[in-house]
Amino acid sequence: MANNVTGFQRIINAAGYSWQGLRAAWQHEAAFRQEAMAAIVAIIVACWLDVDAISRVLMIGSVVLVIIVEILNSAIEAVVDRIGQERHPLAGRAKDMGSAAVLLTILLAIFVWIALLWSHLR
Repeated sequence: MANNVTGFQRIINAAGYSWQGLRAAWQHEAAFRQEAMAAIVAIIVACWLDVDAISRVLMIGSVVLVIIVEILNSAIEAVVDRIGQERHPLAGRAKDMGSAAVLLTILLAIFVWIALLWSHLR
């Protein structure tokens, strides 16, 4: 599907599509809602903590990365489900790998928070 929109209008259209994607993730993905709420709490805590700017950015960035990877995982799942509901090894592998990416990102965020808080509290 060709799109001849250019310039500033293309940016406005892209922002609208992005907003639609965020709304779809919120409406249709329980995991996204749970992780988004946890991220909001974590961001508030990171802003409240007496840590340096780099630590704060790393703490906030790690939880935002979880949200980003969850959106990508949800997109993979939606495409796989669109193709068909029957069980197929490749479809299962794609969904499992997306889920693994989310898990690894969550573990990374936990590690970042523990490492930074540990060094701060020492």
